[in-house]
Amino acid sequence: MSRSWKRDSMHQMENLYSSAIALLNSRRRGSRPSLTSPLGGSNVSGQDSMPNLNGAPSFKGTPSLTGVREWLQELGHSDDDVNGLNVIHVSGTKGKGSTCAFINSFLRAHGERTGFPRKIGLYTSPHLKYVQERIQIDSRPISEIVFANYAFEVWHGLSGKISPGPRYLQLLFLISVHAFIREGVDVAIYETHNGGEYDATNVIQKPVVTGVTTIGMDHVEQLGPSIENIAWHKAGIFKHGSPALSTLQEPAAAKVLQQRAHQKDVALQFIGVNPTLPHNALALKPAVQRTNCSLAIALASTFLKVKAPQDCILTPQEIFQGIEQFSWPGRFHRIVDGSHQWFLDGAHNELSIQKAAQWFVETTLEGQGYLIMSDPNNVELKANVSSTTPPCTRVLIFSHISERDGAALLKGVAEALHRGGLQIQHVILSTYEERQDGAVSMDHCSKAPEQPFSPDLQKDYIDAYRSIDPGARISIEPTIEGALNLAREIGSRDNGMQALVTGSLYLIGGALRLLEKNTKEMPCNSYT
Repeated sequence: MSRSWKRDSMHQMENLYSSAIALLNSRRRGSRPSLTSPLGGSNVSGQDSMPNLNGAPSFKGTPSLTGVREWLQELGHSDDDVNGLNVIHVSGTKGKGSTCAFINSFLRAHGERTGFPRKIGLYTSPHLKYVQERIQIDSRPISEIVFANYAFEVWHGLSGKISPGPRYLQLLFLISVHAFIREGVDVAIYETHNGGEYDATNVIQKPVVTGVTTIGMDHVEQLGPSIENIAWHKAGIFKHGSPALSTLQEPAAAKVLQQRAHQKDVALQFIGVNPTLPHNALALKPAVQRTNCSLAIALASTFLKVKAPQDCILTPQEIFQGIEQFSWPGRFHRIVDGSHQWFLDGAHNELSIQKAAQWFVETTLEGQGYLIMSDPNNVELKANVSSTTPPCTRVLIFSHISERDGAALLKGVAEALHRGGLQIQHVILSTYEERQDGAVSMDHCSKAPEQPFSPDLQKDYIDAYRSIDPGARISIEPTIEGALNLAREIGSRDNGMQALVTGSLYLIGGALRLLEKNTKEMPCNSYT
């Protein structure tokens, strides 16, 4: 009787979660707005509009901020409730997620010593394997049942009252706010979705502190056409009364950040690499992570200065602990499976793709091992990957299908590898389709690409790579599983291989589901 009840209960929970995911996926929009799409509707109250060279607003489409404040109020969450989350708000082009994860790790170390913050909320995007990865409490994703319950509380709280309802990312943000308020977090770390000024997360009016990571040319179709336009959007999260911090930026971007800070009467400080960072920390081996970590230290320290009890500061020991326990899967992420070594990074713009390729070059040529970021406490693995790795076959698995110029990104990978003196023996081009049997995980993050991976597009990619490496051997595999299997075959034939897997977070999410063992057990380690 009890076994039957337990089985029925588990089935009901699975159905509830499946229904929540189906609801969420039904809120996806068909496509991103393009340069030909004007700013939809009237301007959001309280938001500015930066004109482009033609005098029109530089943002394309309907701002995702539209309606968010009204929806929160309908759910019973006032501006004071949202501000009471004690938000650290982070925008930027490269390193937003890593910076937020570092902040989370530092505050967690501080909380373990002092008792504050007692409970930490973290909201990031996109997810890799499971949608609830986006909403974490105390470094653990909320569980499937908790996610489903909060999703339906939000949806039923809005149904039929305000039309049209929230889109996919708007709904996820609303669920996160609802969850963090219900769970009583002491601090909420928020990564913007896209841009800043018109982003749904910018409903937060009184963040404790804001931060901007490295700015580059990405999402140009929505935020461009220039880096000045993009910087203007990123600085939209600056709020009067809240200090703002930024990594060092190129002059054009820095000037715009300074102008916006002055307009909003915000104290802006640029943060360089912290000279006290440990030199041999595995989490900081990719040089760009030293930049992200330095900004995170400054943001966490500023938060504690404002919100923590008197004289309660982030100590050197807490910084060291935070770096040691740092975890951010899918970014500079290594998996060792016998003689097969997988190097995964979700880089998907020109700035980040160069860093991913540089990391692969440095790791493989120097024979230095990097900690698997999803398992920082695996002592046996540390010993394994610390040993010198003999030369072996090197493979590149690449997939990128979006409004960005994927061929240019692939060429950028080839250029970075060539500059580093690394020869790739086999290039495998793939899609976002995960499994060869056509099965799709219900948590699958990507939607169907707006353009298929047609023979013409495949040729563009092949030509782009061969313009740098004319002798490259290039294969096409229509699924991620097929690409991984081909890489394994190559490695088995050649007594080992090292594969760089990059180009898209969708590719990385699918690869992780296929590569990592017991991934279905992840929700059991969730916040319940």
